[in-house]
Amino acid sequence: MRYFKYIAFLTLLAGCSPQSPESSFEDLMESEWAKIISDNPVYASSMGDLRFNRDWSDNSVSRIIQDYQHDQLVLDQLHAMDLNGLDELNRINYKLFKKQYENSVESFDYQTYLMPFSHRGGIQLEHETVNILPLRNAGHYDDWIARLSKLEVLVDAEIEKARMGIETGTVPPRFLMQKVFEQIKLQAYVSPETSPFYRAFESMDRSIDPGEVLAIQARAKEVIKNQVIPAYLKLHQFFEDEYLAACRTSIGIKDINNGKQYYEFLARKFTTTSLTPQEIHNIGLSEVARIKAEMEEVIQEVNWQGTFKGFLDDLRSNPKFYYETSEELFEAYLATSKRIDPELVSLFKVLPSMPYGLKPIPIESAPDTTTAYYQRPAADGSRAGYYYVNLYRPEVRPKYEIEVLSVHEAVPGHHLQIALAMELDLPNFRKYGGVTAFVEGWGLYSESLGYDLGLYQDPYSRFGQLTYDMWRAIRLVVDTGMHYFDWSRQDAINYFLDNSAKTKQDVMNEVDRYINWPGQALAYKIGQLKIQELKDRAKVELGANFDIKDFHHEVLKRGALPLDILEQYIDQWILEVKKGS
Repeated sequence: MRYFKYIAFLTLLAGCSPQSPESSFEDLMESEWAKIISDNPVYASSMGDLRFNRDWSDNSVSRIIQDYQHDQLVLDQLHAMDLNGLDELNRINYKLFKKQYENSVESFDYQTYLMPFSHRGGIQLEHETVNILPLRNAGHYDDWIARLSKLEVLVDAEIEKARMGIETGTVPPRFLMQKVFEQIKLQAYVSPETSPFYRAFESMDRSIDPGEVLAIQARAKEVIKNQVIPAYLKLHQFFEDEYLAACRTSIGIKDINNGKQYYEFLARKFTTTSLTPQEIHNIGLSEVARIKAEMEEVIQEVNWQGTFKGFLDDLRSNPKFYYETSEELFEAYLATSKRIDPELVSLFKVLPSMPYGLKPIPIESAPDTTTAYYQRPAADGSRAGYYYVNLYRPEVRPKYEIEVLSVHEAVPGHHLQIALAMELDLPNFRKYGGVTAFVEGWGLYSESLGYDLGLYQDPYSRFGQLTYDMWRAIRLVVDTGMHYFDWSRQDAINYFLDNSAKTKQDVMNEVDRYINWPGQALAYKIGQLKIQELKDRAKVELGANFDIKDFHHEVLKRGALPLDILEQYIDQWILEVKKGS
């Protein structure tokens, strides 16, 4: 019913008269944001909107088709609008807004929604949802229990999509689904008390009456026993009986129907450029060669007498580069973050008001996930941003990566950029959305700012920064290699190990991430190169009038932008500074 209400509203918008193009477009943006919130209850809860706090999204095939039809209708509305009636800000909003719907409509044709499972998140790791939910009173816990009682509906919808994928040949790599299968076991073969879902109820908010705590815990155990565990047992059985055997043995997205065309689309979408996979591959090869030459200089500085490969092997195996315990590793991350924070005023005119914290990545997903990630704050200010770090096997988490990783994920990387964007006067889809090439490009560009912040004093830490830059350059080579050309998983792992000091555990997790999420990894280096190019241009054009604080302010003050639009704004700023000097 909700869907048809929105269609009726859009129809009404089209028929209203008189209404200016400006107000018509703003009404459409507002109505679409309302639809996003109502259609995505968990996201709404994470944003502080608790109206749908007991519900999940409808993830059924029928709903996906309805949303596709809806997006087509929105595009029709957009194409019919008079752009001459929009001011400069709304012309940019229009371009970004329309691109979202164009991408959605185009991606639907490839039917990748029929591959619903991922080893890096999804239905088998749904207990991690509590990390973004408010759990501050008894009502919040009751809402979470109500959600859990409906989990089987989500599982059934995922199985439905996967079965359709089997029928159409749209299936993921088997070895990744084996990882998902193992994660499902951790949900299916447990008691209610040992279920990952029960963890949220073990240490409840102290403000809740102890008697009510016991009652809530009892209800949680009952729902986990009778609804949650049976749902995962069903999913486990589906994987065992049907799905694993039907999944493909190949790794590249090129091997699904129209897979090469799909990857070309993904390359354009994630980089916000017209670059082809071949061009991106070549950029990667060039960057790998450039960064390797800088690495060689550091190797000479520390007087290493062996080969490049030997130096990398020493970094991976020498105990002096690693902490013995997870606790020591976490304390090192904390200390690094606190060293960085007070130095930011030297590079930025405006800092976000929202703080950030550090948390370990949950143990259920830690073995199969990346080194770290960032979680944005809640829109209502009820939850800070969080920098999640992987403490699984500290013996493979090198000390020389801590500084560069913290700069990327927290400040001046993701937290600074995303928290600032959330404070801007922008439409919600821009304030809380993102353009991957900009967001991740900024994160990678920020790594180079560590030098300005007093980091990387140790040559090994400098090598760590180069390792992370190399890591993103390698992505351009191996992502295109596996998904567009004929690289094997082992080819990608070998190339990674030959050119980077990343540990083998990290390398395998990273390569598997690219296989799981084709194209996304291209955004980092392409975005970084563009921001660095614009900075270099501004320095040359402005000379003594160049101010790093002003440059960063210009890059960040409009939120995340496609790279071509960012370039237009920076070029405009350069001209304005020239005129004023």
